Amino acid sequence: MARINDNYLKLAAGYLFPEIARRVNAFAEANPEAKLIKLGIGDVTEPLPEAIRTAMIRAVNEMGKSESFHGYGPEQGYAWLREAIADHDYKARGCEIDASEIFVSDGSKCDSGNILDILGHDNTIAVCDPVYPVYVDTNVMAGHTGGANEDGRYEGLVYLPMTDANSFEPALPESPVDVVYLCYPNNPTGATASRETLKAWVDYALANNTLILFDAAYHAFITDEDVPHSIYEIEGARKCAIEFRSFSKNAGFTGTRCAFTVVPKGLTGKASDGSDVEIHGLWNRRQSTKFNGVSYIVQRGAEAAYSEEGKAQIEELVGFYMENARLIREGLIAAGMTVFGGINAPYVWVKTPDGVSSWDFFDQLLNEAHVVGTPGSGFGASGEGYFRISAFNSRENVEEALQRIGAKLAV
Repeated sequence: MARINDNYLKLAAGYLFPEIARRVNAFAEANPEAKLIKLGIGDVTEPLPEAIRTAMIRAVNEMGKSESFHGYGPEQGYAWLREAIADHDYKARGCEIDASEIFVSDGSKCDSGNILDILGHDNTIAVCDPVYPVYVDTNVMAGHTGGANEDGRYEGLVYLPMTDANSFEPALPESPVDVVYLCYPNNPTGATASRETLKAWVDYALANNTLILFDAAYHAFITDEDVPHSIYEIEGARKCAIEFRSFSKNAGFTGTRCAFTVVPKGLTGKASDGSDVEIHGLWNRRQSTKFNGVSYIVQRGAEAAYSEEGKAQIEELVGFYMENARLIREGLIAAGMTVFGGINAPYVWVKTPDGVSSWDFFDQLLNEAHVVGTPGSGFGASGEGYFRISAFNSRENVEEALQRIGAKLAV
């Protein structure tokens, strides 16, 4: 009989978003007449920008002719897309990133989990708390942790609490760690990291030989000029950081699937014999072995995101969601709630009223207002007592959801 990976049995509960879906589906079956408004999962709702659709249609037509048909592409991604990424996302901001250091993929969620394939099992790993669940769960699945305690924290991980008491800015680890996950603009709290904050992390990483796994999936929502978009805007980051990015939220690719990871050449890790090994080559081997690349059609669409028309349309799309975030933020403040985020980020992070638990508040909004959000405790122990609301929805739904929530809180 086949033996299973027992590490999966250590997962304390179902993955957060499937659990939300389970509760929502149960409510919908019992209340078929209810009109649900979903502001929970960060899934986009508006159409792909026209420039991207046009490029993809053109690419589909190319696939219909033998002279322009494309089969397997390079696992690292087509050079023309990687060059566009390097020029527009990095060199334009003064970052020394070359196209050869970019790996195109089908999602930053996938990459942030798959990166563990090339990291050892004896690393000390730090995560912020609350945290995007993928960072924790993939380490559990890989056998990097022990069991979970009553708060849901796993033995073997170093947790860095983020609450309103520390302005959602985690303290540097008290002792050296080998790997740390950072996400800015932050999911779920909506917090951003200043240049000074990122410099402190890079200085810590360089001093302690720490690898920073930097998730910048929401960088496009930054509007403040002094907030960095990339860890590589900080001097020395090439020597200590890998960056994950995605087209999902800014260009609407949640259902189209395209992202990329930056692994600078010269970034090294330690082999068991103590020698230094370049991580770039290991990630290249991993991707070449386990990944067949993103389709030609999708990559042509991603390339169009950097055209003048594409950039303008994406800016409009991002602006639409950020206006939703403003409305949510201001509407909830007007309703008497304590609110964070919603500025430079598409998520609003709120304190639950009257000490109500995160999941109880989720159930109250679902059952009484027919609005779906995300319980903060699902992101970690320090998320208890908070609740995340996403700006990804239509303007009509956002406005109606605010009316319903306001009416519920007024009761």
